[in-house]
Amino acid sequence: MTLLRDNPITLTVDLEQEGVQHGFMKLPHSHDASAWGSLMIPITVAKNSTGPTVLLTGGNHGDEYEGPLALFDLANQISGLDINGRVIIVPAMNLPAFRAAKRTSPLDGGNLNRLFPGKPDGTVTEKIADYFQRTLLPMADYVLDFHSGGQTLDFVPFCAAHVLENKSQQDQCVAAMRAFNAPYSIMLLEVDAVGMFDTAAEEMGKVFISTELGGGGAPQPQHVAVAKRGIVNLLKHVHVLEGEPDKTPTINLDMPDGRCYVSSESDGLFEPCVELGMRVKKGQTVARVFDPTRTGTRPVVYESPLDGIFIARHFPGLVKMGDIICVVAVEV
Repeated sequence: MTLLRDNPITLTVDLEQEGVQHGFMKLPHSHDASAWGSLMIPITVAKNSTGPTVLLTGGNHGDEYEGPLALFDLANQISGLDINGRVIIVPAMNLPAFRAAKRTSPLDGGNLNRLFPGKPDGTVTEKIADYFQRTLLPMADYVLDFHSGGQTLDFVPFCAAHVLENKSQQDQCVAAMRAFNAPYSIMLLEVDAVGMFDTAAEEMGKVFISTELGGGGAPQPQHVAVAKRGIVNLLKHVHVLEGEPDKTPTINLDMPDGRCYVSSESDGLFEPCVELGMRVKKGQTVARVFDPTRTGTRPVVYESPLDGIFIARHFPGLVKMGDIICVVAVEV
């Protein structure tokens, strides 16, 4: 039997210490410019009393900024909050990708959200995944991982939970999603859940929720505001902060099957035909894709596969065959 190596990441903070600490997850990284260098991934831990542990993460993909903005701001504010429990804040999980403004790491091409459980002796991104898998996730009771569309997608602002085999765990995730109280709340059907941070947390029995808050590679004030308010709502929901979560109207959505995703069957110039958040009917034209290499050819027309709400679209104007260009969810 081969034993797993220890993960090379060390912390400059003490996760068990009372009070607020700001520091780093320090990952040794030898490269041309620094033979004995390290990646210094920012982390904040705030602990008081014996309440639950909440792990708050962003920058899982490096071109998604709404969550990191809210989390860096929370790290500045948390010393003034009266918390009961422990809050661990990692605003830029995949720091190399975050600093390069890329979805994936420029060091190894790693997509952190497809590499769980990771490897302690693998690539840089696999080592980061392994540290979360074996150190941070096990101590968490609740996990909130922020996402948005990055440079290639744009979403209505939603908080998401997943359908799980353990219905008691699913109910707790749904309750946390509703407490977050985004403009939209969705039971999200993933394209492929293998290797995701979500899946790793859920398989450990954790209460896990995530978001998609806009996109296009540029944060919008209203989406950052949703993230900030949602964090406070979640912390109140789990009694780390006193008080009741704010309640504003949310639209509840479901994704019953893979028909919700519409993929392009050709390369071309993408024309969205409806606005995000619009209600659409089955068979309604939601997008067209033109052949940009010649004039006089008719575009390929894409129709809504079901009655629902148009919740996501491809962002750049040019698409490749196989790109998901539209997503429709069902209102419940």
